[in-house]
Amino acid sequence: MSAPAAPYLLQPRAPLLEARFTARFDRFIAELTLSDGTPIRAHCVNPGRMEGLVIPGAKAWVSKVPDESKRILRYTLELLEADGRIVGANTVVPNWLAEQLLLAGIVPGLKRFRSLRAEVPYGERSRIDFWLETASGPHLVEVKNCHLVYPDGRAYFPDSVSVRASDHLEALMEVVASGAKATVLFVIQRDDAKSLRPSDLHDPRFAQMAREAAAKGVQFKAVALAPDPQGWTVLGTRPVDLKPYDAVRLSPYRSALDAHSGWQRSPRAPKAEPKVD
Repeated sequence: MSAPAAPYLLQPRAPLLEARFTARFDRFIAELTLSDGTPIRAHCVNPGRMEGLVIPGAKAWVSKVPDESKRILRYTLELLEADGRIVGANTVVPNWLAEQLLLAGIVPGLKRFRSLRAEVPYGERSRIDFWLETASGPHLVEVKNCHLVYPDGRAYFPDSVSVRASDHLEALMEVVASGAKATVLFVIQRDDAKSLRPSDLHDPRFAQMAREAAAKGVQFKAVALAPDPQGWTVLGTRPVDLKPYDAVRLSPYRSALDAHSGWQRSPRAPKAEPKVD
């Protein structure tokens, strides 16, 4: 008997357009060339370094905003190819993916709930991605995107310092202390991760806070999906390894990807020459 096919989530937008990546500017702007040769600028929805993904000439896919939209950047960067592997580049998409996974009952430990609400305010100034009402009370789910996998087969989050992510952990610890449940759900948008670690190399504070949060009852889960221009294949859950490790051993991996990470400043227009009467 053959194994059942992995669940597949269809792209909830119009078909993606193939392009070639050129450069990343000012963090949130990507320059690309469409397959017909048209140069475009796209919104890069990713605040991190995109370690190893900023590769000039790499195959990429973008979505186009509706014609009636007033947005200046008419495209959004969705996928990038790195070493022959397609990787999700849009950090907003994991929230949609997580919602589909929750509603489908695919994530162990997050299957039984009476209702699901998104973007719910809580605490003094926090907002949770998903608020699940369960028979035993609220269960808050914070979603994190992950796209970085090193040659050791592990995914690492984050790929740069994320004060916001650490603040989320602090808020979730308070939630658990009040008697509710809380889970951090990592969505890995690539197919080669065997497990996930908090990155002591990129953000030691987040990694340490993750271990403290787990000790106080916050749960950590990860699910991997393989993206393609039509959608995502759900590959299943991956272990989250919170044990301390020697981050120095990872430094050569990061150094090898430095040339294909980060962004550059947009070139400024030259100042006008002063008039001479």
